[in-house]
Amino acid sequence: MKLYRENTYGSEVGRQLLRQIGELAQIAGWIASDAGQHEEAERIYRLGLSAARQAEDHTLAGNIAGSLAYQLSNTGRESEGLTLAQAAFRDAEAEAPPKARALYLDRVAWAHTKVGGVENGQQAMRALGEAGQALSEDSPGTESPAYLYWVDAGELRVMESRVYTELHRPLRAVPLLREVLSGYDATHTRELALYLSWLAVALADANEPEEAATVAGRVISLGSDMSSDRVDERVRIILGRLQAYAEVPEVACLLTNRQAL
Repeated sequence: MKLYRENTYGSEVGRQLLRQIGELAQIAGWIASDAGQHEEAERIYRLGLSAARQAEDHTLAGNIAGSLAYQLSNTGRESEGLTLAQAAFRDAEAEAPPKARALYLDRVAWAHTKVGGVENGQQAMRALGEAGQALSEDSPGTESPAYLYWVDAGELRVMESRVYTELHRPLRAVPLLREVLSGYDATHTRELALYLSWLAVALADANEPEEAATVAGRVISLGSDMSSDRVDERVRIILGRLQAYAEVPEVACLLTNRQAL
């Protein structure tokens, strides 16, 4: 921001600088959030959001606002997360390319899921359907910002499976997660650990504690090689869910080994 504030240049150069500030803030905010520095992440996200709005780049603003909404939904501020996710989609919808709309709708779906309740569950499923429809409108000739490179059908399936897991619908979640994980790039360690964590919970919900314990062990192993507050949180959630099966030998072994660390 110092470069932007303390120099003189034309309006188009100014907008480009503001876009760069916004894109860097989204990345820095994500890193801070994953490290558990949520207040710092929010500060950075809001700085980037301000820059994107000044640049009149509504697609970028929607991406940053959606990232902040995702953090709020995951850190006990579910109602705020839902409000912001809906606003991010609404404010950017008119000019956002298909990939961006799909991403915004994915975040709306997740926010509804985290708020909870039957009605929000239905709204989450509706948003997922709309996200799939939005992505289907993407084509080789459609231009999207470079920062949306990772948004594809596989990512939508991941979010769908996570929503099913949170809604305690393991018969829908488990096959989707297995499909996604069967061809997932194992070098993406953090994402792999996170996706496996939802599979472990879904398997526990499906009354498959032995397999859930096996998958949980893999999550713990992957998490030991990285520093991610999000992965650590998911490990705690898995272990809490498996407490209901503490008498199952595989689960008992996992819990005992974890306590020994």
